[in-house]
Amino acid sequence: MAPPPAALAAAPFAEDQLALIERLLRDASPEQVQWLSGYLAGFQAAAGPRAAGPALPAAPAAPRPPLTILYATESGNAEALAGTARKAAQRLGFAVKLRDMADTTPAEVVKTGPLLVIASTWGEGDPPQRAEAFYAGLLGADAPAFAGVRFAVLALGDRAYANFCETGRRIDARLAELGAERVAPLAECDLDYAAPARAWTETVLATLAPEPDAGAAVIRVDFARTPAADEVPDAEALGPRVAEAEITERVLLSSSRSTAETWHVELALDGTGLTYEPGEAIGIAPRNDPALVDAVLAATGLTDDAPTRAALTTRYDITTLTAAQVAAHAARTGDAALAGLAADPARVAAFLRDRQVIDLLEAAPTRLNPAELTGLLRPLPPRLYSVASAPEAVDGAAHLLVAAVRWQSHGRGRSGVASVDLADRRSAGDRLSVHVKPNPHFRLPEDPDRPIVMIGPGTGVAPFRGFLQRREAAGARGRNWLFFGARQFTHDFLYQLEWQDWLASGVLTRMDVAFSRDQPDKIYVQQRMWEARAELWRWLDDGAVIYVCGDAKAMARDVHASLLAVIAAGSGRDADGAAAWLRAAQQDGRYKRDVY
Repeated sequence: MAPPPAALAAAPFAEDQLALIERLLRDASPEQVQWLSGYLAGFQAAAGPRAAGPALPAAPAAPRPPLTILYATESGNAEALAGTARKAAQRLGFAVKLRDMADTTPAEVVKTGPLLVIASTWGEGDPPQRAEAFYAGLLGADAPAFAGVRFAVLALGDRAYANFCETGRRIDARLAELGAERVAPLAECDLDYAAPARAWTETVLATLAPEPDAGAAVIRVDFARTPAADEVPDAEALGPRVAEAEITERVLLSSSRSTAETWHVELALDGTGLTYEPGEAIGIAPRNDPALVDAVLAATGLTDDAPTRAALTTRYDITTLTAAQVAAHAARTGDAALAGLAADPARVAAFLRDRQVIDLLEAAPTRLNPAELTGLLRPLPPRLYSVASAPEAVDGAAHLLVAAVRWQSHGRGRSGVASVDLADRRSAGDRLSVHVKPNPHFRLPEDPDRPIVMIGPGTGVAPFRGFLQRREAAGARGRNWLFFGARQFTHDFLYQLEWQDWLASGVLTRMDVAFSRDQPDKIYVQQRMWEARAELWRWLDDGAVIYVCGDAKAMARDVHASLLAVIAAGSGRDADGAAAWLRAAQQDGRYKRDVY
């Protein structure tokens, strides 16, 4: 690909420089030439006008093909992958628009050209809460036509749930129904999503990229680019920075007579390089129960295999059981009963309920070699705990509120992986591998004078302790209202003295509590909300930000229903009007949930 002689003859270079240029370009591929062209254009733009010589006329910029990357995120993974895809697309010359489903509508998206969708599934097949309005609009009868729009969908999920990747599946199917052109099959990712997501991004972008025009195309290189207003960190930037943190204190907050077991755990972050904001979470790399590791090794004939024991202790999930694992083990063992079970979705769903990997291995015993066993298992994911502190109030440490999870099912004692590891097998002085999980959608309002309403039963109260520590340290004047619930006043009033001190000082404006088992009829926080409905509506109407943290399956749904009732009663709206008000509050960042 040597340049034409006429071009070299007119070039303003010495002979030795011309020889270097000719040698470089002779063996260069079209892609390399195109990259070099963009590099030189960017270099000149960044360097500014040269003092010597007249400026050469700039070549007209080639139009960049449009691309919209749309994401629906709950914990930040889809958002991070969208950031990575954006950078990759920009390197290929796309003019990229990055959109959070929370901030757009199907009618707006349909006008933006080719579409990449990265969507997480939440709970039992639901969309992320911030994406609910967009999702409902896309699936609704009045959704716009997407004829001519080229698209591809990456779905994130967890095979431990029956409706794996349901949100991405339904978006993919609906876009096709609305006339969009699918350019790549739906990609479904489990917890270990990084590699398949990267491969999907590369493949889809290559499919959508226009054919290079050797005469006009220029790859743009941003030498001094400032971040766009809507830019989000990419997956690499949001990837966990893992550090070793020392446990400095463990305190059992619930009394010995409580039916719950809740621990306050303090971690020293000095020297780790880790920082956090109230409302974010700390991820802990847990260790599996040694007794359960022993049982899995015994069931597979690997009791004496020390390397496999070490791997099962820290690297592989030996608790969560999925339908895919049932099918894989049935195929390996040839067990007819297990194969019949795996083939029936209803029966396998019933089998999975409250069972673990050990139950599968004992249902069809067989010897496995180490690779066969670990190939059956999923990676052991970190466990996330909301930070129960503000760094400025605890000298840079991080406090966690951990409920030890223990239960019985199918004749076997079960326990939470990280919670019981912390409760039973860790002590002060031990070190944990930890990382910070950002949560930009669950933070205090920027305005310190804005009122906030915090709803956090049980360990869901953790982030609100950090919120009040931050507001107290900053001298914020915003009013603060806390709804807290637990089983019994005497045994389960977590951080009781601290709340009382904040009430006395005025940092905490109001606190309503619900102790469900202190009277014959159970009382929960949603009932306290309804009892205070007139005052609560005045706070909401005055611009208060609503925060909900805790159990997603029951509490969060009941609190949401109670909020709708409070809004309807206070504002005079009907059910649809109350729902619209709360949906608008969510889109404006005034209704935030961190539920699990």
